[in-house]
Amino acid sequence: MAEFVARGVEEVEGAQAKVRTVPEVSPTHEATEPPVPKEGPPYATLEDLAACDGLALGSPTHFGNMAAPLKDFFDQTTPLWFAGALAGKPAGVFTATSSMHGGHETTLLSMMLPLLHHGMIFVGLPAREKALLQTKTGGTPYGPSHFSGGKLSDLSREERELCLALGRRLARAARALKREGWP
Repeated sequence: MAEFVARGVEEVEGAQAKVRTVPEVSPTHEATEPPVPKEGPPYATLEDLAACDGLALGSPTHFGNMAAPLKDFFDQTTPLWFAGALAGKPAGVFTATSSMHGGHETTLLSMMLPLLHHGMIFVGLPAREKALLQTKTGGTPYGPSHFSGGKLSDLSREERELCLALGRRLARAARALKREGWP
């Protein structure tokens, strides 16, 4: 999903996406991950957040909530909050879950909360996105979602379209806000 959101961002002239991840959290609260992941995107840093013009935040659904590693990462953003470093920047959210009623929307809502506390401007998906009205799998006005059915599965056509749409909306919002002197 992150790759499709990033593609949507990069469809907007002058916009560049950077895909990041967060390290796993240890139940013993000890560092267990190397400072650089062996594969996949690099780990997000507070500097990445401060430097971004907009943010797309994604997480698997865990009991209707964002996953612990993402929550742990955002629990460390207090210095950015005190500095107002994210205030006025656009943000959107996306999730994947293994069951149709596994908490798509509550997970998206849980991810919105720290973004709103940081003063970010939330970007969702309007009903004019045809894929939102046609989907039989995932997708909500709060943001794209993916229903995996309990196994690794490809995104549906509508899920891909919604990820692309979110990326484009975020990039356009970031460009417009910068043009107006925000944040």
